[in-house]
Amino acid sequence: MWVLVVTFLIFFMHAGFAMLEAGQVRSKNVANQLTKNLLTWSVGVTVFFLVGAGVSSLVGGLTGGGGYSMAEAFGVLTTENSADWVGWLFGAVFAMTAATIVSGAVAGRMKLRAYVSYTVLLAAVIYPVVTGLTWGGGFLASLGFADFAGGMIVHGMGGIAGLTAAYMVGPRLGRYNEDGSVNVIPGHSLTFAVLGTLVLAFGWYGFNVGTAASVFAVENGELTLGAFSYVGRVALTTTLGMAAGAIGAGALSIYKTGKVDTLYVANGLLAGLVGVTSNTDAIIWPGALVIGLLAGAQLPIVFEFVEKRLKIDDVCAVFPVHGSAGVLGAVLLPVFAVDGFTVSALVSQVVGVSVIAIWTVAATAAVFGVIKALGEIRVDRDHEIEGLDSTEHGVDTYPEFGSPDTAVTDGGTADANGIVRADGGEANDGGIKMVTAFIRPDKLSDVKTGLAEVGAPSLTVTNVSGRGSQPAKKGQWRGEEYTVDLHQKVKIECVVADIPAGDVAEAISEAAQTGEKGDGKVFVLPVENAYQIRTGEVGRSAV
Repeated sequence: MWVLVVTFLIFFMHAGFAMLEAGQVRSKNVANQLTKNLLTWSVGVTVFFLVGAGVSSLVGGLTGGGGYSMAEAFGVLTTENSADWVGWLFGAVFAMTAATIVSGAVAGRMKLRAYVSYTVLLAAVIYPVVTGLTWGGGFLASLGFADFAGGMIVHGMGGIAGLTAAYMVGPRLGRYNEDGSVNVIPGHSLTFAVLGTLVLAFGWYGFNVGTAASVFAVENGELTLGAFSYVGRVALTTTLGMAAGAIGAGALSIYKTGKVDTLYVANGLLAGLVGVTSNTDAIIWPGALVIGLLAGAQLPIVFEFVEKRLKIDDVCAVFPVHGSAGVLGAVLLPVFAVDGFTVSALVSQVVGVSVIAIWTVAATAAVFGVIKALGEIRVDRDHEIEGLDSTEHGVDTYPEFGSPDTAVTDGGTADANGIVRADGGEANDGGIKMVTAFIRPDKLSDVKTGLAEVGAPSLTVTNVSGRGSQPAKKGQWRGEEYTVDLHQKVKIECVVADIPAGDVAEAISEAAQTGEKGDGKVFVLPVENAYQIRTGEVGRSAV
């Protein structure tokens, strides 16, 4: 029961990853990112059940000098002992955590089929080899490499794989200028990113504390707390590392920009968690504070190095959050170990980190190298510009003009021939006019209602950007400042023949007014002629 409960907690981290990554991508790519998270679990866990768990056992036996057989390695497929399946599921949620990390690095430009293909191979081979060498009793385990809950095995491996994948697919369009300078591409929702961070932090207690499965014991037929000091150490160091990571990243943000960057604080909190995940059971509590602070502080530095020196577009900062923080925590374990520092322990940790990193880079580069050679790694330029939501999935995550109070268009009055005129049937000096307005997006619903009330519900709506009297403002995304001098507006076009254009213009002005700069403008233009495509009518009757 304990193992299942913490397994469900770790599974819930996928909701955190989904929100964290969705918040850091453009609004046009949100559905694509959410789909990747859903398929990572669905495809990955199936493959891990059928192939990956067995491969992990085989690698552990082959490299650790122990006994092994195909029947035993793939025994989870044939066992009748349900406890074996509980143990498998506990391992599976760790595997899928490693897999989903990669999606954040390649967001906004990789084909879904390329990502899913890599997920299959990661779940079947790449990750199982790492666990076979370590938790499976393989070569690295025999050297003394220690990783309590996957700071390097899961997160470090996922972060390194993400960095490699981002390099292979190349940066997003417009990320870098011809001279190599960097353009900031902010994500669409800081709210989602922070909420996703807190969901992940909640699930992390299952990740770390849940691994300490000896929390319960049976004594004299009664359920009691088992090695509570051991579980307590894990809970404490996990919490301190988490808190210190946020503090470290916030402090570096102040040093670099003079401001506390919200996204850096959120990412730093996660980096602190990653930093203590490999060592949380075996370090003194001051060590958790130091490791957490260092993991958070390295985040802005490593992200800037990856972005500006390596020219790798890691959209969700998966390498500084998971990769380098995972390496840091694993290497520093002997420095703060409860049992004291030993050189042999440090060597074991460095060798283990190096082997995992080399294998992950080589395997990931090989997989994506083949996919790239087949021309299947990246979406078309036009698709990337339009957004992966519509081009890869045919959906619009944020339908621009939908609202529950949409004005009806079947009103109006009938003319002498009995034809209903949607514009109301009133005189307009015998001409045709176009009323064009630029308004705040949030006032669109009010304007539609206002137009319906004056008998002119027919309109065309377009998303536009522009500038006028509304001042430019400064924005900051992960510590880097950018200028916003083009503001989002909605353009409304309304052509009328029988209703006065002045009434339409006044209705728009009254409905769209807030009294602040940036409310927009309304223009009235003459229309030379009009043609009704369906009926062939020309002139006023075509309107």
